[in-house]
Amino acid sequence: MLELSENAEPVFPAATVVLVRDGSQGLEVLLVQRSKAVAHMGGMWVFPGGRVDEGDYPTDRDEYKAALNAAIRETREEAGLDIGAGQLTYLSHWTTPEGAKKRFSTWFFLAVLEDGQEVTVDGGEIACHRWVRPQVAFAELADPEHPFRLMPPTFVSLVELADCCSCGEAHQRIESREVFYYAPRMVFVKDGICFLYEGDAGYADERLEVEGPRHRTYMIDGQLEYLRDQ
Repeated sequence: MLELSENAEPVFPAATVVLVRDGSQGLEVLLVQRSKAVAHMGGMWVFPGGRVDEGDYPTDRDEYKAALNAAIRETREEAGLDIGAGQLTYLSHWTTPEGAKKRFSTWFFLAVLEDGQEVTVDGGEIACHRWVRPQVAFAELADPEHPFRLMPPTFVSLVELADCCSCGEAHQRIESREVFYYAPRMVFVKDGICFLYEGDAGYADERLEVEGPRHRTYMIDGQLEYLRDQ
C-alpha cells in the first residue's frame, strides 16, 4: 500500500508501459506482480516500469526521450519483451502526491503487443505475470477475500481501457484525445484515502463535500472506486 512520510520527499522521473493484446474474449492487459519481499509496493499488481536511469538520457537531456528509453528498457527487464519507441503512445502522466514516502513523476505509455512474444519474468523483483481483461480485474478487486490489489494509477488506467473491445480501438482512443496529467492531492477518510484530481470541485481546497464535478479515487481497505463526471 501507499507508504507515507512527513518529510518533503524528492520526485524521481519514471516510466511505465500498459501493454495490451487482443484475447479470445476481448482486450487484455499485462500486469506483473511485485515480489512481496520488495519494500516498495511489495505484492501489488502493476504495469512493467520503473525509474529513469542516467543511461536513459540522450545527449540533449530530453526528459520525454529518456522516459521512452526507460519504458523500453524496463519492459525488457521486467517482462522479457522487446518493444520499440514507435509502438509507444503517450497515455497519461502521474505524479505521486505530496505526503508519500516515495514520489515519482511517471510517463504512462500504451503499447500493442502484436508479434506473439512470450512474457518472461525473473522471479526476483517481479514474481509473476498475467494477461487480464479489465472487467475481470475489477471483479477480483471488488472481492475483499481476493488477494488481487492495485494502486490508483493502475486502476484508473484500466478503467479508461475497460470498454475498448480491441487493441485498435484502444490505440485510436488514446491517440485522439489529449494526455491527462494527474497530480493527486490526498484527503484522509475513515479507513482510507481519497485522491483528488484536477477537475474535481474539491481539488483546490482539498475538500470532499464541495458541490460540483467529481474527479477522484477512493482507496478504502484495499478497495478502489474511481469517480469522474464527464
